[in-house]
Amino acid sequence: MAMYRGGYTGRILRVDLTNEQITEEHLSQEILNDFVGGAGLGAKVLYDEVPPGVEWNDPRNRLILATGPLNGLKVAGAGSFCVVTKGPLTNGGASSQANGYFGAYLKFSGYDAVIIQGSARRWLYLYVHDGIAELRDAGFLVGRDTVENEQLIKKELGKGERHLSVFGIGPAGENLVKFAAIVGDRGHVAGHNGTGAVMGSKKLKAVAAARGKGDIVVVDKDRVSAVYRQTLSKWKEDPFSDYYWGTSMVFSRFAVEGDLGVRNLTSNTFPEHARFMGDSYREEMELKRSSCWACPAAHCHIVTVKQGPYAGYVAEEPEFEGWETWGSLIGQTDLGAAVMLNDVTDRLGLELNEAGWTIGMVMELYEKGVLGEKDTGGLPMNWGNVEAVRKMLSNIAYRRGLGNVLAEGVMRAARSIGREATESAVFINKGSAPKPHDGRVKWASTLDQATSSTGTFETGTIPVPNPFSPEDVPAILAREKGPRFFVDCLVTCQFPTLTKHSTFVGHLVDMFNATTGGNLSPEEAKKVGLRTANLYRAFNVRHGITPEAESLSPRYLSSPIEGPKKGKGIAPHWESMLDIHYREMGWDRKSGKPLPGTLRNLRLAEVIPDLWS
Repeated sequence: MAMYRGGYTGRILRVDLTNEQITEEHLSQEILNDFVGGAGLGAKVLYDEVPPGVEWNDPRNRLILATGPLNGLKVAGAGSFCVVTKGPLTNGGASSQANGYFGAYLKFSGYDAVIIQGSARRWLYLYVHDGIAELRDAGFLVGRDTVENEQLIKKELGKGERHLSVFGIGPAGENLVKFAAIVGDRGHVAGHNGTGAVMGSKKLKAVAAARGKGDIVVVDKDRVSAVYRQTLSKWKEDPFSDYYWGTSMVFSRFAVEGDLGVRNLTSNTFPEHARFMGDSYREEMELKRSSCWACPAAHCHIVTVKQGPYAGYVAEEPEFEGWETWGSLIGQTDLGAAVMLNDVTDRLGLELNEAGWTIGMVMELYEKGVLGEKDTGGLPMNWGNVEAVRKMLSNIAYRRGLGNVLAEGVMRAARSIGREATESAVFINKGSAPKPHDGRVKWASTLDQATSSTGTFETGTIPVPNPFSPEDVPAILAREKGPRFFVDCLVTCQFPTLTKHSTFVGHLVDMFNATTGGNLSPEEAKKVGLRTANLYRAFNVRHGITPEAESLSPRYLSSPIEGPKKGKGIAPHWESMLDIHYREMGWDRKSGKPLPGTLRNLRLAEVIPDLWS
């Protein structure tokens, strides 16, 4: 068994909110060997401590904030952290990563992870600094948005802008909206599968970690620096590394190729796509750089809108998905409006993807006459009506009127509204919405999200030479599961650490070994990822999620009726693709369970009696 000498503090905080008690625990070497950190550590705690029958809002549910061995190093993407819990949308595992500073600062404060359990009698926030953790009264934060959380906590603690990282919930989390998010560091979000709702159910308003005076022990600093320089050099050769233009640089490509989500997938045409490209809208915005921990990229900015009805509005620059959600997906073309709606979503503490598909469904139903102003509380929810969208987002966060129905997420809201809604809505039958792209023509993405055990992507937008091959897509997806989960165990941002020139197999494993003093091989790293993926899978099976839930809503299963990928629907191949993917992953096709042989091969034999008794 490898003994890691660097990369970890070896300490975990356990916070019991019911009794307002905080204790420290030792992070075992066995867990580090098997799961490394981040998503893996979270999966292990979740599986061991949240048995079947414990619901997402039960005080016995856990909310785990976990780092990995590279967090805190002077490496791009090493400020991230992972949030793991049982989420309300799928009623299964949730694992969501947020960039920013919190992952680095938690390590500097002396801890690898925080396990939060119980439910407080009053609103609290957790403050971690220099090996000390304390629960503080958060009554003054109730009703505040996520940006106000940061400002007020920093003011109370006397901390400057980059001396404290604060992540918390807005009104949506307080009101237990099922797609509430945890938001911090001015616009960074860990939101998939309702992490913010779980935090709200525990009456925990925020967590704050100070920059602190701690340091990360690194076994071979020279080797880490050398590998990082090589990675950075290769990354800069990738067109996607030119982050001055933001991740919006792919907007026109998606539009031209027919991959853009347009008007709730009622169209594949968005002629105004060029306006949403970074090299276009830079002229309409004032920019102030706002990068994550140790990241040389310049794609994160605080922007000031210079023209139009929202001139003077100041907010975080949207990522590609923010531009798409509050642009093409709801049929509106004003850049300032998209900036504003993206900011309002974050401030209210709503998860972007679920919010977008929910609003898109309502707008389509309003246009069809299925919903009227009597239903919407007087809001004219026609395509492109920005101010109506703004007010409806607020209604969702505060559970007012129709917003109370929509706060359940797009699948549950559609089923509550009726048949026309279920035919128009875009969702996966596990209970969550997909990314805002037109997943009907991104088969790998669609299959990935449907078979995911975490409520979101597990492999990301992996390259598939033949993206419409019903044989290649599920096989390649299975092949990439281990490598991508390993990155989430390290908890590094995928943008600067995974490029088309440089995969994890070489440089990230090398960096891990140089940091920890370990001798992990690429094949063992892949097994760490697969072990993590299968433990989430086992957790979901035990909590009642079956293969029948790995299906799509009628709209999401349909084929585009226009554009360059007209007719490229996945429906005829869906079952056969699931057959192949299950076989390649080593899962039982009927029950969805990882097979005993699969579990034994991944050193998860102790799980077998739980699934196969």
